[in-house]
Amino acid sequence: MPQIFKPLLWSHRFGEVNAKDNKRTIIVNSINYGDLPHWKWLFRHYGKDNLRQAIQNIPFSEFRPGAIKLMGLFLNLSKLKYASRSDYIKGEAAPVRLGQV
Repeated sequence: MPQIFKPLLWSHRFGEVNAKDNKRTIIVNSINYGDLPHWKWLFRHYGKDNLRQAIQNIPFSEFRPGAIKLMGLFLNLSKLKYASRSDYIKGEAAPVRLGQV
């Protein structure tokens, strides 16, 4: 992992972070707290289609409201999964339109 991710992954042992095994955490933290270099790395490393697919499997409640809007613009997303804490634990999620955020 590039060193630019170290501040975003402060709660993890950075030397053990793997782009494949920690994909979800990297994506969520980069979208919520990252800058343009983080976003560019996501697109280069995972690819736009794979990134779009991965994000659609993450409940929108894990993203900050401003990040959701930006993500929708960059990835041409019209809806994301909504999951309350209990639904998320149960593994159920319902779609929500980005305009509802």
